[in-house]
Amino acid sequence: MSAPRIEPSADVDPRAMIGDDTLVWHLAQLREDVRVGRECVIGRGAYLGPGVVVGDRCKIQNHALVYEPAVLGDGVFVGPAVVFTNDLLPRAVTPDGRLKDGSDWEAVAVTVLEGASIGARAVCVAPVTIGRWALVAAGSVVIHDVPDFALVAGVPARQIGWVDRTGNRTDAPPPDDGSVTVA
Repeated sequence: MSAPRIEPSADVDPRAMIGDDTLVWHLAQLREDVRVGRECVIGRGAYLGPGVVVGDRCKIQNHALVYEPAVLGDGVFVGPAVVFTNDLLPRAVTPDGRLKDGSDWEAVAVTVLEGASIGARAVCVAPVTIGRWALVAAGSVVIHDVPDFALVAGVPARQIGWVDRTGNRTDAPPPDDGSVTVA
C-alpha cells in the first residue's frame, strides 16, 4: 500500500481522510470530514461535500457533485457530471426574504450501495437509496429508491430491467447472496 496521490491543484481539506492508493485528480475539492476509502479515483473537478463517505475501490468521475451527507459503499461508480442533491425544499431565502443559512434546512442523503453504477449526467434527488449492483442509465433523474440489481432509466427514472454484477442485462435479479457493504 502507498499513500494517496493528490494532484497539487486539488483542494483537499486537512480534516479529510483519504485512503491508501487513492488518486485525487486536478481541481477536485474534498471538504472537511470527507472519508474516502482505499484504491479510489476522484476525477478532475469532482466535489465531495462535508462529511461525505466513500467506500473502497470507488470511481467518482470528472465534475461529479456529491453533496453531504451522501454515503457510497464499496466499488461504486459515479459517472461524469453526476449530481447528488441534498435539500428537500431548495430555496435561497426564507419566507420573510432572509438569505437561508445552514440552520434553515436539514440535509438529506443519497446512499449508494455496494457495486452500483450511476451513469453520466444522472441526477439523484435525495433522499434516495441506490441498491447493490444497480445501474442508473446516463441522464436519468432518480426520485425513488432503486432495488438491488435494477436497471433504471429516464426522467423520472423507472425500472426497465435487471443487471448482474458485470452490468449485463438479465431476465431476473441474481440470487441474493446476503452480502451488503456500506462504507
